[in-house]
Amino acid sequence: MPIDILMPALSPTMEKGNLARWLKKEGDKVKPGDVLAEIETDKATMEVEAIDEGVLAKIVVPEGTADVPVNNVIGLIAGEGENAKSVAASGPFPMSEKTLDAPPAVPNAPAVASRTLNAESSPRIFASPLARRIAKEWGLDLASTTGTGPHGRIVERDVKTALAHAPAAVPAQDTKAPSVPLSTPPNELVRKNFALGSFEEILHDSMRKTIARRLVEASRTIPHFYLTADCNLDTLLRLREAINAAALMDKDAKPAYKISVNDFIIKALALALIRVPDANVTWTESAMLKHKHADIGVAVAIPGGLITPVVRAAEAKSLSVISSEMKDFSARARARKLMPEEYQGGSTAVSNLGMFGIKSFSAIINPPQATILAVGAAEQRVIVKDDAPAVASLMCVTLSCDHRAVDGDLGARLLAAFKTLVEQPAGMLV
Repeated sequence: MPIDILMPALSPTMEKGNLARWLKKEGDKVKPGDVLAEIETDKATMEVEAIDEGVLAKIVVPEGTADVPVNNVIGLIAGEGENAKSVAASGPFPMSEKTLDAPPAVPNAPAVASRTLNAESSPRIFASPLARRIAKEWGLDLASTTGTGPHGRIVERDVKTALAHAPAAVPAQDTKAPSVPLSTPPNELVRKNFALGSFEEILHDSMRKTIARRLVEASRTIPHFYLTADCNLDTLLRLREAINAAALMDKDAKPAYKISVNDFIIKALALALIRVPDANVTWTESAMLKHKHADIGVAVAIPGGLITPVVRAAEAKSLSVISSEMKDFSARARARKLMPEEYQGGSTAVSNLGMFGIKSFSAIINPPQATILAVGAAEQRVIVKDDAPAVASLMCVTLSCDHRAVDGDLGARLLAAFKTLVEQPAGMLV
């Protein structure tokens, strides 16, 4: 029996991946541990390793193929005693369970069949779930749509083509929040607003699609409210300077560490969650998950999007360890080498745009977290100190809260604990 090479599931929620490239070619001998191919998800690039010995008899899915379903066969290995050419000529290749769930293929099946309902015959329309959803939202009658999918099935592109030629398509009203934005018309309708040749079309990659889907989901399903405070950074900046000045030199005569303001912010937010444990939670429909540690996600910009690696149990780590982890996370994130367990979960998150001079902003919560802290730039401002004007470095922060899990009073106490730790940073060193 030939050995199937399957598209791996690199995370519990992964459904599809892109086969970036094959590192072995047909006819190559492989052994356990050999890297066969590279798989791209929306967040990372991973390697597929051989777990059996044999010969790579056939590459079923060519490199560069996008959206390959999990558990689909992407290649075949001829085992001991098998003829690689015979294996390569074999078929068909098993499909994933998701593919098997699709309507069975019937040769020359029409797009519209008939069924009997209450002794009457009525048309049955074969269409994909996504095509049905878009058609419903835009009030399109699928019976008038021609399917170009397998065996005449109506697919997404058919619906969008029909909408593009329909007069003034208006989305249908629905009391339930749909999974795609009602305000986003099909591509063809958007393009009609701009002159041909006046724009360049850049196709969405899987990361951008995932970011869009999750942000729409978060903004529609999470009841956000926002709390803002100014933090005086004068003491923290002096402490940071002293800590960095005391750093030992490594063999290359470089400091062993360099603590950033963001490292202090991560540590302060983690300790604040421990001091206000009722805010260190995750909402589920049946129960509240109250966490024992503060796992802090940190938004890192990478080409084409962003990713949020998580500093686990940040409350128990020193500033130098947090700094080292973040440098490693940032480098591997930009190379798309993070493992799924390194960017999934988390109690809360930090999004810092202060380095771009942004004074303040509000961030969208990243599910399943219940809060996210948006950090602005530190700036010199005049304040009143001891009944006299003085200049201080103030940083504006905004805490976005999921009102299902964190009420106003609880969110205020969490932000107050954070502010206290930032303004009295010595408390982070004990």
